[in-house]
Amino acid sequence: MTQIAVLTPDPADKSYIGRWPEVLKRLKATLESTGATVVATPWTDHVEDASGLAAYDLILPVIAWGYHRDHGRWLKACATWSAAGLPVANPAEVLRWNSDKTYLARLADKGVPIPPTRWTDRVTQDQVDAAFAETRAPVLIVKPTVSAGAFRTLRLAPGEILSDAPDGAAMIQPYLKSIETEGETSLLFFGGRFSHAVNKRPVPGDFRIQVQFGGLYGAVTPDAAAMALAQQVLAAIDEPLLYARIDVARDDGRWVLMEAELIEPDFYLDHDPANGAGFAEAVMARLEA
Repeated sequence: MTQIAVLTPDPADKSYIGRWPEVLKRLKATLESTGATVVATPWTDHVEDASGLAAYDLILPVIAWGYHRDHGRWLKACATWSAAGLPVANPAEVLRWNSDKTYLARLADKGVPIPPTRWTDRVTQDQVDAAFAETRAPVLIVKPTVSAGAFRTLRLAPGEILSDAPDGAAMIQPYLKSIETEGETSLLFFGGRFSHAVNKRPVPGDFRIQVQFGGLYGAVTPDAAAMALAQQVLAAIDEPLLYARIDVARDDGRWVLMEAELIEPDFYLDHDPANGAGFAEAVMARLEA
């Protein structure tokens, strides 16, 4: 019988204890519909030694939430899984580079449109002031390059003092007002095929679209330009992806890439008209290959 491991958060990290079991429940129902046996195991149990994962036919890191708080161990784990040749999907090398948002700069070099971004090893007030002067943006976003779920993300107005700044490498971008008016659109792909899309908006007065901040989610049909951008992103990545969530938003009317979530994205299967059938088919195709 096919054995599938789903990597879950560190048991010591209680941040997601109220959310990930429900996501796991949906994933298990989808995967077990193929006849597979699904076992949940914390990613932190397999950092130095891959032997505990060796018996599985497929390893899915799709609920490895919290890796951004323990990035050094995450990189070590990715190296361990890669060296052991484990059937991790997405591939361990993808899990490594996708964990640092500087990948956006590499995609931009390939022609993928992203918001204007300043990259820094450590953000300072002078850099924020310079970004305001250069972009003339009314609001800026500052966040770590290793982050998830709006972790240590700041929204700053001109003249506002930088406080509680991210530790280490960070990125500075103009705040896209469209996030409040039109929201962000997530396009889900399984095995390279488009599955469904979800629009995500913040509650009034906030800028964060994540569930834990009250984000408002709904199924949506992406327009041709949004779909074209998502396909451009996947072509630029050009790696064997089992799944991808491409998050896009409008910047002065044009779609730009916000994130390419290739590690542990919520697939929003509760908004999928096919109830995850596309993901199950992609998993079966990967196993048969």
